[in-house]
Amino acid sequence: MRAFHTPASAAHDPDRYFRRGTIITHPEQADRYAILLKAISDSHDVATPPDHGIDPILAAHDRDYIAFLREGWDRRGELPHVDDEILSGHFARPHMHRRPTGMLGLIGYYMADTSTPIRAGTWEAIYGSAQVAVSAADAALDDGRAYALCRPPGHHAYGDSAGGFCFLNNSAIAATRLLARAGQVGAGQVGAGQVGARVAILDIDVHHGNGTQGIFYERDDVLTVSIHADPSNYFPFYTGYSDETGSGKGDGFNLNIPLEHGLGDEAFIAAIERGIGRIQEYAPTALVLALGLDASEHDPIGALKVTTDGFSRAATLIADADLPTAIIQEGGYLCDALPRNLAAFLAAFDAAR
Repeated sequence: MRAFHTPASAAHDPDRYFRRGTIITHPEQADRYAILLKAISDSHDVATPPDHGIDPILAAHDRDYIAFLREGWDRRGELPHVDDEILSGHFARPHMHRRPTGMLGLIGYYMADTSTPIRAGTWEAIYGSAQVAVSAADAALDDGRAYALCRPPGHHAYGDSAGGFCFLNNSAIAATRLLARAGQVGAGQVGAGQVGARVAILDIDVHHGNGTQGIFYERDDVLTVSIHADPSNYFPFYTGYSDETGSGKGDGFNLNIPLEHGLGDEAFIAAIERGIGRIQEYAPTALVLALGLDASEHDPIGALKVTTDGFSRAATLIADADLPTAIIQEGGYLCDALPRNLAAFLAAFDAAR
C-alpha cells in the first residue's frame, strides 16, 4: 500500500485547550504525526505529495471560509492581545444571520469551539494535509488502495466551519477528488455530478463525522456512513443520530450507527458489517475510509473498547468489500496503543487485498 504524509503536519502545534472551563493539554498534538509516521515507515512506501493546488479543497469548502483560514494568522494585528494563537469567545448560532467583516466576529463565525486555534503554522499544516488526502485518492484509483497520514484530522470540519480539532475536511476532499478523477465532477465544483458517479465514505472514528455528513447531506452522489459512540452526551452532541438520513436529493444517502458507550469488538464489527452492506447496495466507484483509531480501549478521549485485534478484523472486512479505497487518518490520540493499532489495521488491510 502506498502511503502519503507531509512534514507540514507538524507546523500546527497547539499545546493547550480550554475544555469545560479548564485549560488542559491539547489532545491533538503535533507528536501524533511523528508517532503515526514511524508506525508506517518500515512497512510502507511513504511519499510526500505534490501540490495539487487549491481547487480540490474548494470542491468541498466555501471560498470565503478558505480565505479566512489562509489569511487568519496574517490578520492577527486586528485583534487585541494575540500571543501564539487566535481563538474566539464568541460563537455564531443558527439564528445569527449576518457574516461580519472584522476578525473578532469572523473567528466565532467560522469556528465551532475552542479546540481549533489558528497559529503561525496552521494554514501550512492543513493545506499540506489536504494535499496528502488528494494524493491518496489518486493512488487509490491507480493502485486499489492508499493511506493518507492527514494531521490535523478533518471530519468535524463543515464546508464553512472548523471544530473538533478539524479545519479542512480531508475525507470530503478525498471523496470529491475521486468524483473528479472519475470525470463526473470538475475540480472546484461543489454541485453533484452526472448520473453514475458514486463515492462512499465509511467513518469509523469514535466521534460522529458531523462535518462530512453536513457537506454531503443533500447529495446522492456520495453515501456517508458513520459508526461512532452515542452522541447524546458525547461530542459532537448535536448530530450523529440514526434518524439523520439526508435531505432533498440526499434523502436515504446518510447512515448513522451510534453505539452504546463501552462496547467493544463485537458491536464495532457488527456495525461495520451493516455499514459495508449498505455501501455494497449503493455500489460506489470508490470508497473513502475515515480511519479514526480513537475507538481503542486505550484511547484517552475515546468511549468504546475496541482492541487491536478488533481493528485488524475491521480492516479485513473493509478490504473484502473490494473497492478502490483511500484511507484517510482521522482521530486516535496519544497512547501506547496508537501506533500498534495503525500498523495492525494497515497490515490486515494489505493481507486481505
